[in-house]
Amino acid sequence: MKAIGYFREPPAAKRGESLAAQNKAFLAYCEEHGYDVAMTFVDSADTNGDAPKTAERGGFRQLVDYLRRPELGFVLVVARSLGGLGGARQEATRRYFQLEGLGAKVAFLDGSEDPLSELVDEWSAESEDQNNLGDRVRAAMRRKAVRGEVLGRPPYGYKVGSRRRLELIPDEAVVVRYIFRLYLQEGMGIRLIARRLNEEGLRTRRGGNWSMVSIRDILRNRVYLGTYSRFGVRVPGSHPALVSPDDFRAVQDRLSARRNNYAQRKPTPFLLAGLVRCGHCGNKMIGVSRRQSWKRRSGSEGNASYRYYQCETRTNQSMCDYHTQRAEALEEHVRSELAGLDVDALLPQAGNGDGVVAEWEEKSNRLHVRMRQLDRRLNEQLTAAGKGRISREQLRKLNIATASNQLKLEEELEEIQRRLQEHVNAGERSRGRQRTLAALLDGWATLPINEKQTHLRDLVDRVVVRDDGLQMLLRP
Repeated sequence: MKAIGYFREPPAAKRGESLAAQNKAFLAYCEEHGYDVAMTFVDSADTNGDAPKTAERGGFRQLVDYLRRPELGFVLVVARSLGGLGGARQEATRRYFQLEGLGAKVAFLDGSEDPLSELVDEWSAESEDQNNLGDRVRAAMRRKAVRGEVLGRPPYGYKVGSRRRLELIPDEAVVVRYIFRLYLQEGMGIRLIARRLNEEGLRTRRGGNWSMVSIRDILRNRVYLGTYSRFGVRVPGSHPALVSPDDFRAVQDRLSARRNNYAQRKPTPFLLAGLVRCGHCGNKMIGVSRRQSWKRRSGSEGNASYRYYQCETRTNQSMCDYHTQRAEALEEHVRSELAGLDVDALLPQAGNGDGVVAEWEEKSNRLHVRMRQLDRRLNEQLTAAGKGRISREQLRKLNIATASNQLKLEEELEEIQRRLQEHVNAGERSRGRQRTLAALLDGWATLPINEKQTHLRDLVDRVVVRDDGLQMLLRP
């Protein structure tokens, strides 16, 4: 069997933990067990587990690449200890399952025979203390909910008043009653209701236009019955109602009937989703699919499917006009514009370099949030195993899946870091664009849609569409 060493430089000179000492112990371990030494990988003490701080890939990232080689076969990864896989226990736990997800067996020089059991025992002890605190917090929140005290942001139509109870905002309450009356008594659909409110100059709490989503959320919210619901607690009559129980039930029946009439559809992704803007109102254009059926004179039936990009303002708010563009024609127009593009000269610029950097940093923040969510899932699954709710084998499968998803996020973070560094170097940025453009045009007919979208978003900031043509704005 091939053995791979993975070592971390200690944060301070600790006796017996130097890189030389770890390597010596690794070689002795391989000789004792008859393993062939394949490679060793090293990380410095300040390596960040989520993404490298420099363009140079860290030792763990290089180890991951090495393990993905198809000809490698079954291997053993040897580290100093479980803690030696990462700078913190959370990172070490994540990496342990990532390595197993890549098909490697993990062993430790400190003699740990069953690291999975050790992990479960450690997390169980710690989570018990955390759960006691969490239970106390939830109990306090629940007591507030029982008293009808508002937790979180109040819904449209209400404000937080005395004794933290919901109180009416008269102007907003009128709009809520108006929405229910238009839907129930005048039989208007939610799209037409949004259009009516927008045309009459009524605005949401944030001063924006009404949309189908905002109207539907109000029609479904039980708070307008005067019932406050949080943490599984329902307090009827806790605040003034804006709709009667009979009317609310009739609204829900109509909403359910309309929902059940829709056939289940498989959404097909649109290549330019998120890039296309309406040149008349400035809002996004969204992909819309339509099916049409007809009968021929012969009696046979025909049907066809059509795909469009359509102004979202019209679709969701009944404002603007449709300004519909056939998807195939618009996508081909964009391809043609890209084919005639001089990347060095660029086309009209969209925004500035600071805007691009801010966008990447925002995406990086979102990925870090997702990473923390997956870390919590790892912890919950370890705790569940400690309480006997799932078996050790189930735990291994679940945590390998979770850690594998985390690894993908880490790689996305690494790619963002690479782009930020590439952005600093104008020459490299130009060469990167040339490579991206060549890859996109060469693979236009063969690349998977997600790869084409990635290439497009690397080059194009937005495509502004008017009835008489389009303007493609490139990233700076």
